Amino acid sequence: FFLHLTWSDQKMMEKIMAGNSNEDENERTSLLASSSAPPTVAAPYPSGSARGSGRSNVIHVSGRPSLTGAELEELERSAQRLVGRENDDGNVLPDSDSVNGLLAGCSDDDASAGSIGGLGEGDEADKNTPVTMNDLEFLTGSRGGGNNSSFDVEGQTQEEKDEETREQSAHDVDDREKAMLSQRVHESTRALRASVGDGIRKNLSYGGGAARGGGELLKKPQPTSQHAEIEPSLEETRPTSLRFKLLSLIGLTLFIMLLLFAVLALGTLAVGPPLQPSGEYRILEAQVGNDFWKYYNFYAGKDSAGSNGYINYVSREDADNLGIARVVTEEVPKERMIQVYEEGDPRVDEELFAEELAFLDQLNRKKADEEQDKEDSEVEVQESSEDKVTGGSSNNSTGSENKKGSDHRQLLPGTALIDDHPAPKLEPFNPNPATPDTANNSPAETFVIMSSSPTESGPRNSLRLEGRRRFNRGLFIIDLRHMPAGCGTWPAFWLTDEANWPVNGEIDIVEGVNYQDTAKTALHSTKECMMDDVPEGSKTGSWDTSVGIPNKKTGIPDMTFRYAQNCFVYDPHQWLNQGCVATDLKSEGRSLGMPLNANGGGVYALEWDPVNHHVRTWVFSPHGRVPSNLREAMRTATEEEEGKRVAPDTNQWGLPYGHFPIGEGTKCPSGHFRNMRLVINLAFCGSVSGNRYFMDCPEQFKKYKTCNEYVASDPEELKEAYWKIRGVYIYERAWERQWA
Repeated sequence: FFLHLTWSDQKMMEKIMAGNSNEDENERTSLLASSSAPPTVAAPYPSGSARGSGRSNVIHVSGRPSLTGAELEELERSAQRLVGRENDDGNVLPDSDSVNGLLAGCSDDDASAGSIGGLGEGDEADKNTPVTMNDLEFLTGSRGGGNNSSFDVEGQTQEEKDEETREQSAHDVDDREKAMLSQRVHESTRALRASVGDGIRKNLSYGGGAARGGGELLKKPQPTSQHAEIEPSLEETRPTSLRFKLLSLIGLTLFIMLLLFAVLALGTLAVGPPLQPSGEYRILEAQVGNDFWKYYNFYAGKDSAGSNGYINYVSREDADNLGIARVVTEEVPKERMIQVYEEGDPRVDEELFAEELAFLDQLNRKKADEEQDKEDSEVEVQESSEDKVTGGSSNNSTGSENKKGSDHRQLLPGTALIDDHPAPKLEPFNPNPATPDTANNSPAETFVIMSSSPTESGPRNSLRLEGRRRFNRGLFIIDLRHMPAGCGTWPAFWLTDEANWPVNGEIDIVEGVNYQDTAKTALHSTKECMMDDVPEGSKTGSWDTSVGIPNKKTGIPDMTFRYAQNCFVYDPHQWLNQGCVATDLKSEGRSLGMPLNANGGGVYALEWDPVNHHVRTWVFSPHGRVPSNLREAMRTATEEEEGKRVAPDTNQWGLPYGHFPIGEGTKCPSGHFRNMRLVINLAFCGSVSGNRYFMDCPEQFKKYKTCNEYVASDPEELKEAYWKIRGVYIYERAWERQWA
């Protein structure tokens, strides 16, 4: 609201605002004394009248202001002199906005019908209601002191007003009067703004109400019903309900998830499938000939406390001086050659797979016979006439089996078969590459020899080679012509991380003690690695057993029959550090030790493939049973041109004898086996061979009561305790992008 004031006592207001120093001291004292008294609200007077009886000077409020433009400008200049100054208390006098807000009501540009009058409670508002000096003093913060005179604004000339203004401007304002005026103006401004601002916000007109000076609170005026505009309810103005908000939130969440999925799908399609080692195998190390030693470090010192072998491992220099580490080249005798078929001949690997099929058939027959025997034991003896009939049928069955057996091809060296394919050639299994110097010579093969030698103190000098490269996967192949065997021996070709054993695991590819003659592969790990979930028909071997384990508290042997399927080295129901052990059945009795040596050696292979979730192991002996793909891979491993190398494909080798599920979806996480290196060593006696000495070597035990005594005697049999290695071949799968 804008206040339109008609000043009937202009002289008094100019004195108050300008602080005229020409007033006498009595009038000044009276003015200051009266300023602290509470204001009085005069009764309303008719519009246009002015009365003066004590403090009864009247200011009229009308629809239009009655001051001229010059008068308003003069009043504004008087008020602006106080803007920005400070009183004695450090309070800043009203700013220009506050003063202009008070003076805005005197503008000629507004014809507001509202009014603020000095009405009491219950008085009705009227646009012509007069306002007394008390109301003006409340707004401006000043009061007169006993001045009963009435000023006629219209009776003064403009020159008189200008002269008064110039005289008043020449005098300094008294600090106390400035403080008083500043306080009154501030309080009045706050009260006015609070009242008027609230009215503007609600768009209401007020008809009056009581007010008190001195900065006290104004009584909140009541709005008139004719000007009230009721605000709409908050619930009515809300565009959404709680249900709508919930649905909106769910919809937004689904949209964001769909957007993220779309971005991920597009990104995956743009980048392609993940990169993983799932391609074909590529040669990583071909350890043959004189280059064999560069892939290993020679360990020198005593055996570990866990093995406790009766040996001294020697350095490379000592091994050369002792002649227990050397490389030899030999011609291949005819009896050591194998049959090699031309490429594309259907007879390739026929003998291998025929043997495997026969073995599987034998297992099925054995299982059926066991079931039949169980049924026969529950049936009474039949009559003699029925027995004859049964015997006749049995003869017919036998005849049919012989006929069926005659259908298998008999692959004999140098003989032609029923088809027109030529007879196979006799060739060395893995001869040295031909050179201009050896082109006309007989085929030869180069071998690495690792043996031992006796000492005066008793423990034998031996070798332990530790690989320089660490592995987390791979295909490991060793081609042997001879391996250590005999009483007291303990050779091994294995993977391990000694510094973090058994946390990072251990895989024994080839290991034997004393006179053992069947190949075994063992895995050693920490807890939570079981092998009782091997798929049916995935292997031709079986599991080692653990029977007679002494009870830790009572010492009584536990005769419960169990398979060694727990790889945990401290499983209480298995031998200490036994692990999970797979044994070969297909070539049982001729795949390790002395029988293997009698067959001219063999080939061992272990596939450690975490991507395909398994560890698998094979043994092929003699060399004529090695699959053609494996043979060609070893033959071409040393070719300089990659295109001439043959990649090994384990799917062409037949079923392995050992199958260990590892990785996702199995009972043995692949993280049990990592960061391992190859080790080839030859130990004697110790915690395994020595503990089994009295069982495995009964003849020697009669003369030598301990394994160490027997080894210290340097028996003739230990001359057979040596490795004769054609080569070690290590492959790793190529990195490829695949979804599976």
